[in-house]
Amino acid sequence: MSVNGITSATQTYENKSTSKAKSNQNQQVDDKKQKDADSTAVVYDKSEQTVEKKKTYQKDATNIDRLMAEADKRTQSLRDLVQKMLLKQGQTITDATDIYGLLREGKLEVDPETSAQAQKDIAADGYWGVDQTSERMVSFAKALTGGDPSKADEMIDAVKKGFEEATKAWGGELPGISKSTMDATISKLEAWRDGTDNASSMSNAAAKTFKNQAVTGTMA
Repeated sequence: MSVNGITSATQTYENKSTSKAKSNQNQQVDDKKQKDADSTAVVYDKSEQTVEKKKTYQKDATNIDRLMAEADKRTQSLRDLVQKMLLKQGQTITDATDIYGLLREGKLEVDPETSAQAQKDIAADGYWGVDQTSERMVSFAKALTGGDPSKADEMIDAVKKGFEEATKAWGGELPGISKSTMDATISKLEAWRDGTDNASSMSNAAAKTFKNQAVTGTMA
């Protein structure tokens, strides 16, 4: 073989070797880019998974309607009872009759049976007792706020407003049980803690509750 042939063969071999080396080098670069891309994708997916969904709160309309209906029913029941006793005593009842005033001033005679039932109702474990009454008001507050604890402070303000409205309607200082109930309700709401835009409904419900409790306590 001539020298030229050897040289040509050598150059061809070297060119192939160089080309193969470059190909391997390019493949390594591509592999590295792919690994970097995969690594980036994994980090992205992980960050997506750690995003916390913000909890939403909705009014519990069913529970609100149930509690309001129950409060209205109890209010009417107490009013009917007082009217019945007034009629028995020969007193005329009109829309202007100050039932609360008659009770507050002791001008309404309460029969033994009604008095006994009233005492049961305001007992520690009774329907109008401090514990059950405060629990119902807290349940109402939570239904209004959809269970959002950030709404408790305004609910607390609503309870206080309801107490003030009930005091005005009563025409004087409410019985001690009503004040104890307000304190217990506020304490429970504070333990839950934080506010609502449904203060009007809450204050109305609280006012009805305190007045009904006052009526029952007076008859006991």
